Amino acid sequence: MVVVLNGKKMDMTEGVTLLELLESKGLSPETVVVERNKEIVPADSFTDVVLNDGDHLEVLRFVGGG
Repeated sequence: MVVVLNGKKMDMTEGVTLLELLESKGLSPETVVVERNKEIVPADSFTDVVLNDGDHLEVLRFVGGG
């Protein structure tokens, strides 16, 4: 299946959760906000959200500074 992550198409195996995708990209779930098909996904749902073919994801990372 194919999902679009931050504008780039990615081949994925079926049944992958949002949390598994984030971990595979080295992203900590505590430091990102995820939009799936133009809807914000609550962080406590990352383990329950199974990705589907054609999903569009935008992942934004929090960056500290000062």
